[in-house]
Amino acid sequence: MRQFVVCGHDAPTTPEFPLDDLPSAAGRLDVLCRCVNSALFLSHGIREDVRVHLVFQDELTVSFDGSSVRRLNPDERSTAATIRNALEEKAGAIGHQPATPAPGVELYRMGLAATLDRVGGTVVELHEDGDPVGERDPIADPTFVLSDHQDFTSEEADLLAERSGARVRLGPALLHADHAITVAHNWLDTEGYTRY
Repeated sequence: MRQFVVCGHDAPTTPEFPLDDLPSAAGRLDVLCRCVNSALFLSHGIREDVRVHLVFQDELTVSFDGSSVRRLNPDERSTAATIRNALEEKAGAIGHQPATPAPGVELYRMGLAATLDRVGGTVVELHEDGDPVGERDPIADPTFVLSDHQDFTSEEADLLAERSGARVRLGPALLHADHAITVAHNWLDTEGYTRY
């Protein structure tokens, strides 16, 4: 299982946002939607062994499961609509019991720490100051943690320093979060760039 946890620092926690203005009026929700698409979609297919968890302002988490998600299209607007539908069901998330607004989509009332507890796996922090990913073997059951367009907060950085099994960088240039997910997939797909 591969998992991706993306911290959305300005992402909305209520469904009152326009689908026509994701970059500004929806707190850069466009970045998170692209992360979902990069994590789950293949050309004419979906990665069934992947889960994506979007942490909204360290308050809510919307999770997508590639093995059971249905009617998700590879465009930002429809992914944002799915997220909006999840936020509309927030009242149904009680304690650690999620609201389930659609097949393969769950909304939890939990921030980053509780999400990491819930999803398990080896926590891998994707960070520009990490060790080069090409110098290490692929990690079994990785849970990659990355940030949206902003740096990790000091609280997130402290949590990841405590919980990470690895801190890696994916190349010499800084990448957008959704591009970093694609490169991480390629690293695992090629068994550490050794099999094509």
